[in-house]
Amino acid sequence: MNDREKRYVIGIDYGTDSCRVVVTNAKNGDEIASAIAQYPRWAEGRYCDAANNQFRQHPQDYIDSLLTVMDELATKTGTDVLPFVKGMAIDTTGSTPCLITEDITPLAMLPEFAENPNAMFMLWKDHTATEEAFEINDLARKWEVDFTMYEGGVYSSEWFWAKLLHVARTDPKVMAAGASVIEHCDWMPALLTGIRFVGDIKRSRCAMGHKAMWHRSFGNYPSDDFLARLQPELVRIKKTLGSETWTSDKIFGYLTAEWAQRLHLKPGIPVAVGAYDAHMGAVGGGVEPGVFIKVMGTSTCDMIVGPPSEGKEHLVKGICGQVDGSIIPGMLGYEAGQSAFGDVYAWFKNILMWPIEHVFSKEPILANIREEAERRIMPELEKGASTIEPKASGVLALDWLNGRRTPDANQKLKGAILGLTLGTTAPMIYRALIEATAFGARAIVERFIEEGIPIQKIRAIGGVARKSPLVMQIVADVLGKPIEIVASDQSVALGAAMFAAVVAGIYPSVPEAQAAMRPAIEAVVMPQPEHIEVYNRLYQDYKKFGAFIEREFT
Repeated sequence: MNDREKRYVIGIDYGTDSCRVVVTNAKNGDEIASAIAQYPRWAEGRYCDAANNQFRQHPQDYIDSLLTVMDELATKTGTDVLPFVKGMAIDTTGSTPCLITEDITPLAMLPEFAENPNAMFMLWKDHTATEEAFEINDLARKWEVDFTMYEGGVYSSEWFWAKLLHVARTDPKVMAAGASVIEHCDWMPALLTGIRFVGDIKRSRCAMGHKAMWHRSFGNYPSDDFLARLQPELVRIKKTLGSETWTSDKIFGYLTAEWAQRLHLKPGIPVAVGAYDAHMGAVGGGVEPGVFIKVMGTSTCDMIVGPPSEGKEHLVKGICGQVDGSIIPGMLGYEAGQSAFGDVYAWFKNILMWPIEHVFSKEPILANIREEAERRIMPELEKGASTIEPKASGVLALDWLNGRRTPDANQKLKGAILGLTLGTTAPMIYRALIEATAFGARAIVERFIEEGIPIQKIRAIGGVARKSPLVMQIVADVLGKPIEIVASDQSVALGAAMFAAVVAGIYPSVPEAQAAMRPAIEAVVMPQPEHIEVYNRLYQDYKKFGAFIEREFT
């Protein structure tokens, strides 16, 4: 390929644990190079307190990890690739907001707040604002306008206003120091394009619509009276957000000379308006009307799109919102998901590793045994669980270890396990946990169908989808439907690259970028007919068990 034919784009994906960057050929979506870097402070467990559901990330982690991956890409590709990048787009987790100064500096970047978790980005899975979310819901139900109506009718502790309200209540000094607040997906484009004034931020339609109750019918955000009833500081913050939001096929700005040099790119390339990882991941996985995308990682996000409603918009109850243009511009984007999916399996692994970590770690000579156990424990659990027939163990679990996101968000809920005996083994419990996450997935699919959203295909992307055949088989059996597996480890970053190709002018629209750059389907997991009826009965038990826990223990 000669230099004139080189048209590359970059997708930057900020996940829960790491930053990953993929350089893609805009012509066909082929991956040219990729790199991943962990967040250094996050990897050390700093600023987090899992027992209190506190998960915070320092903004410097985002910068350090980006520089690391771009240096690695420069080393891998030399001068053959990065100088020919035509555009870039960024996705992040969300809602992951942070209080900022007037010049868009996160408060944690200031010396006086450098070690204060409340001055950092509040990661999506931070549930310290559970009580505040319940308060918002209680007020919304009494208000003349239910400002949660386009967000499934239930506001979550994972979202924007609940987190801000929590900071205002628990750390008024930090709240008062914040001139405004910014989502991670908006901060990265602002940083790279040199935006230094709050009023110049192009707020993400995806973020503000799904998590901050933005809707045109409200005149933008919830009314001043509503927010003031919760906390007057929220009204002050609202006034800094502006009234408009932007879809990610729009240009946020252009890469500055300073950041171009640091990232080994050419200055002046367009940077797209940011969005959440699952939304851009859905685009990378080929979302379209009728195609339900499951983004399967530490949690799940379930995405589908549909045409705008004619007349009054039909509201889907209990999901994470429906927003015009949040996934594909010109279509309604619907979001749902589970607050824990892969995290459920990681929790059980950590339980089993406890004696090795806390007993054998004191014996240096046994360090190799610990490392080997860390490497082998999940494959061995999966092997053991795969030999157990559905219902054979008698163990039933609930997947709410991090609360319930959908249907009907309730972060006060906890996980539970039923049916343990002296004969219960670790593989039995592990299989029950997998089945619980599959039952949670079925509850979401059923809610969409009940609400009249057609689902013709189910397609899975993400680490779990490609790495665990057992999980995917159980999910297919529980849903009773085939699941297509997308042939890409980087579908989310690829989705971002598709938006980059649009803002670079290579394609005029997101669907046209999808058509050219979409990855193949590498496998289709078919449900096993002999298991479908068994799981139909077990799913009813799961619902009864869940109703009992929700009624008696919340």
